[in-house]
Amino acid sequence: MSPTGKLQPDAPDAAGTSPVAPVEHGLVLLVEDDEVIATELMTYLRAQGFAVEHEPRGDAAVSRIMATQPALVLLDVNLPGKDGFEVCQEVRPHYAGPIIVLTMRGNDVDHVLALEFGADDFIPKPAQPRIVLAHVKAALRRAKSGVPAQRKGDLTFGRLRIDLLSRSAFMGATELALTTAEFDLLWLFASRAGQILSRNEIKLHLRGIGHDGLDRSIDMRVSRLRKLLGDDIGEPKRIKTVRGRGYLFNPGDLD
Repeated sequence: MSPTGKLQPDAPDAAGTSPVAPVEHGLVLLVEDDEVIATELMTYLRAQGFAVEHEPRGDAAVSRIMATQPALVLLDVNLPGKDGFEVCQEVRPHYAGPIIVLTMRGNDVDHVLALEFGADDFIPKPAQPRIVLAHVKAALRRAKSGVPAQRKGDLTFGRLRIDLLSRSAFMGATELALTTAEFDLLWLFASRAGQILSRNEIKLHLRGIGHDGLDRSIDMRVSRLRKLLGDDIGEPKRIKTVRGRGYLFNPGDLD
């Protein structure tokens, strides 16, 4: 990050141009109205082997995401036409790939809204390009591999059925509108039903990094899962909070 708060690409090579690696990953669509940040971030990601396209407007991003179905979307919040939350909410029923929202640092409201509207992850701005790259790679790994291969088949608890192959879940005949990260969390809970999972265990499983005591993304996703499962938010019985220890998935209440 430069002293002005801008993203800094890797240093240029001897010819004066930033190195561009052969494309090794899927398409990333960057929705960002700041041309300087967009150019610098595209340069960095392309140097790491990503194909990157840029869209500066939120309203145009909706049709573009649904038409191109990129491997991942990096989505700013403050956009002309439609804000990032509107974009996320509108495309989510038609787009299954990861969406990472770029939010203002320290704004918990933005973080909550990003997850509520269907984002898989958020990155507080300003962010170093290497941090953005780490989040992008982690999101693509989760989308590609989902959960460990040894966990096969369906899991059924009363009216709840979770289909690993199609990465979908149903309450009765109604399919739940789950993001990639929410499905992974639900599968983790279901495959460890009746066991207490600490926030650290959950975060290690989903992201490969430990819980730092400050990141509330796990709590936010649990809250959304409770709503989708029809749990009592005031006194949850399906995903219980075990004070000081973590969460417990109680399948008996789904009968």
